[in-house]
Amino acid sequence: EIYAGALNAAGVTATTKPNIGSREIYFKAVQDGSVDVVPDYSGNLLSHVDAEAAEVTPEDIYKALPGKLPQGLAVLEPSKAENKDAMVVTKATAEKHQLKSIEDLAKVCKDLTLGAPATFETRPYGFPGLKKNYGCELKGLKPFSDGGGNLTLQALLSDEVQVADIYTTTPSIADNDLVVLEDPKNNFKAQQVLPLYNDAKVTDKAKEALNNVSRTLTTEDLINLNRAVSGSQKQNAKDAATAWLKDKGIVK
Repeated sequence: EIYAGALNAAGVTATTKPNIGSREIYFKAVQDGSVDVVPDYSGNLLSHVDAEAAEVTPEDIYKALPGKLPQGLAVLEPSKAENKDAMVVTKATAEKHQLKSIEDLAKVCKDLTLGAPATFETRPYGFPGLKKNYGCELKGLKPFSDGGGNLTLQALLSDEVQVADIYTTTPSIADNDLVVLEDPKNNFKAQQVLPLYNDAKVTDKAKEALNNVSRTLTTEDLINLNRAVSGSQKQNAKDAATAWLKDKGIVK
């Protein structure tokens, strides 16, 4: 909705197609031209086109993407805004085990259960990555399908699980005084928000409007927007996007 609002404000007619599906589905949609632009995450997009990609930092990922994307697809400027998996613990757990980073967590991994999607067991950044990068082998996985949502949160708060995989833009982290463990070895690749687009369909005028959003959008903005659409305010996405665009002076 933010991208569409910015495009329309620049005189480029744009409509949204929400809930289009997983990356496997929307990537093909951009390729076949049924969708022109989609917001994506840099690190996961790179992994999608090159499963063996070793790049983990924002700069390296963005540099690698153009050479890995199939002909006809391209990305625009990345925003500072990032939304990535994180190992999250309660303040009590952090204090009990003196945890600041996943390196610290490795010392007590064998005693702790993780709340995360079932896929975390096999994804490169999941159990395999934690073992490879940190020597962390957790006691077990309690699978949740809510993507770090309320079920995962309640399991963490009730000590049913001691660690949870929660996205960094989830408002519940700050709202519950949770601790995001640092990831010095970049187990979780940088995940900057950036537009993936069909090169035949997007004009220079449209690119400039989209890049203008990327130059403005921050992680803090994403957290606040998530809070607006999921919290007690329950704004719809279009209204939240319009308010943000006006606040930033992108829409008059």
